[in-house]
Amino acid sequence: VGSISEEETCEKLKGLIQRQVQMCKRNLEVMDSVRRGAQLAIEECQYQFRNRRWNCSTLDTLPVFGKVVTQGTREAAFVYAISSAGVAFAVTRACSSGELDKCGCDRTVQGGSPQGFQWQGCSDNIAYGVAFSQSFVDIRERSKGASSNRALMNLHNNEAGRKAILNNMRVECKCHGVSGSCEFKTCWKAMPPFRKVGNVLKEKFDGATEVEQSEIGSTKVLVPKNSQFKPHTDEDLVYLDSSPDFCDHDLKNGVLGTSGRQCNKTSKAIDGCELMCCGRGFHTDEVEVVERCSCKFHWCCSVKCKPCHRVVEIHTCR
Repeated sequence: VGSISEEETCEKLKGLIQRQVQMCKRNLEVMDSVRRGAQLAIEECQYQFRNRRWNCSTLDTLPVFGKVVTQGTREAAFVYAISSAGVAFAVTRACSSGELDKCGCDRTVQGGSPQGFQWQGCSDNIAYGVAFSQSFVDIRERSKGASSNRALMNLHNNEAGRKAILNNMRVECKCHGVSGSCEFKTCWKAMPPFRKVGNVLKEKFDGATEVEQSEIGSTKVLVPKNSQFKPHTDEDLVYLDSSPDFCDHDLKNGVLGTSGRQCNKTSKAIDGCELMCCGRGFHTDEVEVVERCSCKFHWCCSVKCKPCHRVVEIHTCR
């Protein structure tokens, strides 16, 4: 999708429910940030899962990850969390950079701190980014009635994604004083890099809790399926269904399989040929790669290198 600058564009966006289309029309200036946030989420998902059987590959269908996200698996939990975080992150970044009239820097972070520095500069307005993500992303689940198992799971994971940013906000500072000494300094609150958010959520994916629905009074809640497990927190990811093995090509469900994927012959982890190829074996090919080597700096100002040829083994799953 190109720039979202006219109300008619909102009607053409695939995958939005009617209430999201209405929100799009009311918040046109924010929608380019939402688009950037979605792209950021896809790129981060593909980075985090690059060495796993399911590598977050996208399809030319809706949803873009195929039916992998329509099932209540831990992969779906990660996709919902990283997507929600991506929207909050991109909208917050747009606020701080002055792109949006509706928001700017967080002006509530002012005055002196107990540590002795002065809060100044442009603190990231994460409150606005999180609020917009809650309104725009969560509306899909709330419109279904948030009492179904899957709606409760999605809402929980959406919030866990935003918490991954909120709980990892950083303090950045600038020193002032004679000859750059840090006699006094001004500081502001900044979001973590999005890679850090992805790393946090990938850890939560690895330790995700399998849950089922229960009732406390008249309220429906998700509780661990195994009662011996400690209850999950707001920051943890939760899932309802076991994941498929992702070994075989199953386009109907958006699973591309691992045939043709590169694997690591020496690794015993999931990226190793034994696990990645699901016991089918692998092909080994020798490929010549050209690299820069023997680089020298020439005054002034260039670096000259020689091309070096090297033969490497590439292993791909049968």
